[in-house]
Amino acid sequence: MIYKFKSKAGSDVIMLSAHGDQMLTLLGRTPAAKGLVDVPDLAAAITALEQAVAADEAQFAQAQAEAEAANQPLPRRTGISLHQRAWPLIELLRRSQKAGQPLVWGV
Repeated sequence: MIYKFKSKAGSDVIMLSAHGDQMLTLLGRTPAAKGLVDVPDLAAAITALEQAVAADEAQFAQAQAEAEAANQPLPRRTGISLHQRAWPLIELLRRSQKAGQPLVWGV
């Protein structure tokens, strides 16, 4: 399944199933083929994703600090970071909030 997050406030954000499921889980929602983040819930959705990104970045920084302290090679990220993956959705949520438009998928 492919998620297509849509809002009248901006361009669509398309994600593969696993990544869309991850974003919805971070938003505190059960992954589903169809859904809606209504205007009053947009601020909380933005905050949830930003906090998840900050936690992921802090965890990676901690791993790097521990490796450096132990004189070991610094860990590298493999693949796309949560920050890179979540950024387009966060931007669409921000634009939706500013325009007063809900975010939908699967409709």
